[in-house]
Amino acid sequence: TDYGSALTLSLPAALQPHQPFQVIVRYTTADGPAIWWLDPELTYGNAKPFVFTQGHSVCNRSFFPCFDTPAVKCTYSATVKAPAGMQVLMSATQSTYLEDEGVYQFYMEYPVPAYLVALVAGDLIHADIGPRSRVWAEPCLLPTAISKLSGMVERWLTAAESLYGPYIWGRYDIVFLPPSFPIVAMENPCLTFIISSILESDEFLIIDVIHEVAHSWFGNAVTNATWEEMWLSEGLATYAQRRITTETYGAAFTCLETAFRLDALHRQMKLLGEDNPVSKLQVKLEPGVNPSNLMNLFTYEKGYCFVYYLSQLCGDPRHFDSFLRAYIEKYKFTSVVAQDLLDSFLNFFPELKEQCVESKAGLEFERWLNATGPPLAEPDLSQGSSLTRPVETLFKLWTTEPLDSAAAASSVDLTKWRTFQTVLFLDRLLDGSPLPHEVIKKLSECYSSQLDSMNAEIRIRWLQIVVRNDYYPDLYKVRRFLENQMSRMYTIPLYEDLCTGTLKSFALEVFYQTQKQLHPNLRKTIQQILSQGLNPLPAIDTTAGTTDTPAMVLEDKVSEATNGAISLRDVNVSA
Repeated sequence: TDYGSALTLSLPAALQPHQPFQVIVRYTTADGPAIWWLDPELTYGNAKPFVFTQGHSVCNRSFFPCFDTPAVKCTYSATVKAPAGMQVLMSATQSTYLEDEGVYQFYMEYPVPAYLVALVAGDLIHADIGPRSRVWAEPCLLPTAISKLSGMVERWLTAAESLYGPYIWGRYDIVFLPPSFPIVAMENPCLTFIISSILESDEFLIIDVIHEVAHSWFGNAVTNATWEEMWLSEGLATYAQRRITTETYGAAFTCLETAFRLDALHRQMKLLGEDNPVSKLQVKLEPGVNPSNLMNLFTYEKGYCFVYYLSQLCGDPRHFDSFLRAYIEKYKFTSVVAQDLLDSFLNFFPELKEQCVESKAGLEFERWLNATGPPLAEPDLSQGSSLTRPVETLFKLWTTEPLDSAAAASSVDLTKWRTFQTVLFLDRLLDGSPLPHEVIKKLSECYSSQLDSMNAEIRIRWLQIVVRNDYYPDLYKVRRFLENQMSRMYTIPLYEDLCTGTLKSFALEVFYQTQKQLHPNLRKTIQQILSQGLNPLPAIDTTAGTTDTPAMVLEDKVSEATNGAISLRDVNVSA
């Protein structure tokens, strides 16, 4: 199975208690959930093959024998031999290259959990972007990566250090991966993995990299001991990310991004229901369930709201920063449970312990951890009103009857908005879809051409609105978008929307024409979406002279949806 099987070792009877011993396991591995092999056509340069690993959360057991639990940490070393012209990188503090032998040697001097061991190899070159940071990318992408991040990472690291103490990992490098990378970013120590597709969306790039920077303290240095408490990494990292963005970009921007994410949290809650057990912070991990299935917005945003609540109990967020510095110093390179965090918090603030804040009616710590549903309290986002109020005003203009399209169209110039303002506006239109035909028609007339020139995070949301409203005049833009996307985060939501409505035959046609440019794993996922409830549907004429959808075979069909997976089209977040 994907989860592997236990390797049991019989130790010699003569071995004394606590006596050191060495175990050597000889093994081979070629494929598995952790290892992603890419043909050259699946890279941007189309020149050389590419491979990367993704260990989170229990995939690295298919990469090497390990104690695949976040409760166990160790150092590691690796020797990697690769063909000439292939650059190899790992999440390690030290590396050397023996050119004559084509051998790379890596060593991670600090203990890390198994899921943070990562490898990437391909046609990669680098450039320094700061005193302790460099960016790695395919040659055709490197200039863009440099222009987006030069000088920025050091600024974010310095801000994080001022809040939470020294950065302990030495270097902070970033490698941009091809669009087949299955998630947005991964906080591998010393070497953040991030999907190249995000490069065109500046504000999302900023937030995603800062979030991974925050993991250097929360998640990597101090780790959740069990996958049932992932909020200890993700909730704290999200809180730290927002402290860093407040320091570097101001409170208004942070509040705007938070409003966008909390909107998505409530969207997911509406989909799942308030009594769903996955909305708990201490969620129960049933036997045989992949912990990654428990990764949801509650892990991030409900976790963040609890951490924010704790910070508010201190009165001044700088006092809470001091506590978090002490928490990191006490527990770095170890794994913790929630009680460790909360006990440390109450011991650091004895006056709060005397007030029994952990038992405050309706806001008990135990209730935060084990109650289903929304956060018990949410942050005050009024400092972002200068950015969020125009969004609310415009949304109201477009959804109030009778529609005054002239007033709505003239009220705002979207090209002058921040990305997070535009996606927040579009997400709220998505929530209200299907819209009256007059509204979607006027929206298209006002904004469609403007949105065409904006980044993919914005464009995909407009195209989801087009699909959910069966707005055929703009359907050719959906085709064009999918013809140019190889990323999971920009294809799956559209295919899910297409197959939920009346446009499945259109989806089949586009998939048939584009499937060769998709990674086999992504191709299989889309095939599963297309095969669910598959019925013969007439082809939809979306362009002049379109022929009927070519006959195709859907391979690897599944009889049911993946175990409790949350539909991406109803979440509308990328990270």
